[in-house]
Formats: sequence, C-alpha cells, structure tokens
Amino acid sequence: MTLATAETAQASDLHATARFNMVESQIRTNKVVDPALLAALSRLPRQIFVPAELAGVAYVDKSLRIAPGRYLLEPLAMARLLQEATISPSDKVLVIGAGTGYSAAVVAGLAASVAAVESDAGLADAARSNLAALAVANAVVHTGPLEQGHAASGPYDVILIDGMIAELPKEIAGQLADQGRLVTIQAQEGRTGAGMLYRKLGGSVSGRVLFDTVAPYLPGFEPRHAFAL
Repeated sequence: MTLATAETAQASDLHATARFNMVESQIRTNKVVDPALLAALSRLPRQIFVPAELAGVAYVDKSLRIAPGRYLLEPLAMARLLQEATISPSDKVLVIGAGTGYSAAVVAGLAASVAAVESDAGLADAARSNLAALAVANAVVHTGPLEQGHAASGPYDVILIDGMIAELPKEIAGQLADQGRLVTIQAQEGRTGAGMLYRKLGGSVSGRVLFDTVAPYLPGFEPRHAFAL
C-alpha cells in the first residue's frame, strides 16, 4: 500500500466513523426513528457534497457554506423535516434549493422520483456530478429560479424547501398534489425560526410548527421589506 493509498483509506475510515456518530448520536437520539431515512443517511458520504476544505467537518450538526450565500442544511434539522414529510416509495418529490445534491440524494433513497431545482448553474452541475457518482438514477436536477419551483413535473406528493423562507409562495404551494406535504424552515414572529409542515387537503394548504430551529435564508425566499413613501 502506498502512502497516498493509506492516507485515502484512513480518511475514508474517519468519515465512516463520523457518519456513524452523526446518525447514532445526533439524529437517532433526537426523535428521528424512521428506518429508511436513517439507512439513507448512513449510506451517503456527506463529505463529497461540501468543499474539500470542509470535508473534515462534514458531519457536524451545523449548516455548512457550499457557495456564497448557500449552505448545506444542518443534518438534524433536515432529518426531522424529512421524517415529518413521511415520504413513501411511491412518492414524487420536489427539492427546492438542490445545492450540491445532498438532500436530493437522501430523498432519492426514500421516494420513487425526485425533481431538484437549483438556481446556481455551478451548484447544479456539482449536484448532477455527485448524483451520477453515487449512481442515483431517480433524481433529476433542473436549473432555474428557486421561487418558481418546477411545475412541469408536478404535482408533487412532497416538497422540501431546503433552507429558510420568510413566507410560503402560492406558486410553490400550488405544486402540491392533494394530500401532499411540504416541509421547510420558516421565520416566525417572536422566535428566530421553526421547522414547518404544510399539508394540502381539498385545495386548501395549512401549516403547523414542528420544532424551533434556524437556517440561512434560501435566495428568493428572503423577507420582503415594505417601504413607506
């Protein structure tokens, strides 16, 4: 074994240990018990979805910067949102804010198909490369404005908005199928933010708070400031 091969093997072992600890110590112990979701998180090498200089901290429970103004959502918050979305193997899912593809890869292990939208062309290319490298065949990355979703492939059984939003746009809510679920982190009056679950029933969409948390705003979903004349 060459020195380079030994170093690669050592790094792989360290990442595998960190991934195990993330699932068993951070996620499973914090109300995430869905077996399929835990298995998906245990399989995926999160370190390939972050810049090389952050590979050593890929499994810490915090949002990681992957590009200017863009972040990989902290693992526990994402896991709790996906558990509440109750994704089934027959579901069609939309991921808004694909980034480098991590959340799309996780969801692809739970659903029938995934449409992932990314506004940054460089991130979209990275997401496609990462998904291809992992042989994820049931997820497609589309480049376009995040706040418009991807109506062409809808309606969706589940929508994940992968970042914080100030409010839920009607255009996105309109892409939910009847009995569809949407999960995201949303700014709240009187608190920083909260994980949210929205459901569509009979054409009406209603939401409820799941847990307190915070994340960086997703571009296109920031607060709209009113200006007085």
